Amino acid sequence: MKPNNPKSSSTLPFILADIGEGIHEVEILQWYVKPGQTIAQFDNVCEVQSDKATVDITSRYDGVVDTLCSEVGGMIQVGTPLLYMKNEGDDSDCEDVDIIGANDVDVVDNTDDGKTTTSVSDCAVGKDDGTTTTSNADTDAEMSDTIVRNLATLATPAVRRIAMEHNLNLSSIQGTGKDGRVLKSDVLMELGLLQGSGTELKSSSPEVTTSAVKQQHADPHDNNKEEDQVVPLRGYNRIMVNSMTSTLAVPHMVYSDEIDMSSLKRCREELQSVMASTEGIIKLSYLPFAIKACSLALKQYPIMNSSIDVDKMTLTYHARHDIGIAIDSPKGLVVPVIRNCQHLSIVDIAMELARLRDLAGNGELEEHDLVGPTFTMSNIGSIGGTYMSPVVLPPQVAIGAMGKIQRLPRFVDGSSGSSSMEVKEAHLMSISWGGDHRVIDGGTLGRFSNVWKGYMEAPLTMITTMK
Repeated sequence: MKPNNPKSSSTLPFILADIGEGIHEVEILQWYVKPGQTIAQFDNVCEVQSDKATVDITSRYDGVVDTLCSEVGGMIQVGTPLLYMKNEGDDSDCEDVDIIGANDVDVVDNTDDGKTTTSVSDCAVGKDDGTTTTSNADTDAEMSDTIVRNLATLATPAVRRIAMEHNLNLSSIQGTGKDGRVLKSDVLMELGLLQGSGTELKSSSPEVTTSAVKQQHADPHDNNKEEDQVVPLRGYNRIMVNSMTSTLAVPHMVYSDEIDMSSLKRCREELQSVMASTEGIIKLSYLPFAIKACSLALKQYPIMNSSIDVDKMTLTYHARHDIGIAIDSPKGLVVPVIRNCQHLSIVDIAMELARLRDLAGNGELEEHDLVGPTFTMSNIGSIGGTYMSPVVLPPQVAIGAMGKIQRLPRFVDGSSGSSSMEVKEAHLMSISWGGDHRVIDGGTLGRFSNVWKGYMEAPLTMITTMK
């Protein structure tokens, strides 16, 4: 039904446009605006996080914010409204709104390209005879505000009707159905929690109270007041779920070895003071050496730097060595990429690594910092682990994981390879390589590891190999 007030046509949905390759939904991290606020073009509206990066969304319109379509932590699909805006000077909130008597929200096609969007004018409930019902402007505005927020939440028409009858915000209710769908039992549970403060249940559905639910599942021998907590997977945790699910199709193979880091330890200590004074790198870790050694080994075994396309049955050998580095950030695991490592020196890699770590620590990594690695390295040893079984993330075909360095005794090889009883101090590190066995065989993985090991145990040989 069309609204009687022609000014309501000036209420515009602010559609979330495609913000990057392969991104279908984003999470709202924070809102910079609120309902009733006047904004101009290019003003920041909200901060969102996709599978690849954190992005600020700016306004495409001048106007007044009418309704936000999600709370912080909610998910918004690309092509659906982020919020609704009114053009400046629109006072439709103070006008009567023609409302319909359906049990659900009508979805209409109001775009040139055929995409389906929801009309704000169709987001209210009236009498069964279809007549217009109004109480006062404030009540209608409050009801419409709640209903529009509910559009961003998966729920059936019957559940939406109960929510509208009690002015509940469905987006604030944790859905227990498939894909987070809010079920009737979820709404009834929410109403049960509200009844203690005087809210009456208008629906004819049976009452469900928190105490009744607890009593059904109660253990008579358990006097503990603790309760389970269910939290939605958001942000980097959701990204990890999606990415790790794709690894289930990969037949993994793991190869491990032990690296004597004694020579590299001395080399690093000598370079540390020089780089601190000339390059401003206060702490030089072992990782830049490992990344450069990896790049040099990839030149000899380019299949390790390839990607597989199962649908097309093709293998792409990448000329660039874009090496992703797994970093444990405050928001979770992120894998920023150091580009063109084949052309970078150890100092260049160290400086780029420091930049990416700062961005990751502040949650400021952008999409171009994260997409398109051709190989991945992980330094689990920085946390304290010794061994691990790294997981290949397709379409990549290999990954490496470094363990912690340990000071251990080792026998000294005698002359001409003879055995000796002499013992020396050694600084040893484990390395584990994971490979996609559809592409990488054990011999290739082992020989690649031996080349990398040679550079790490004799770091001066990298100087003769680098161009």
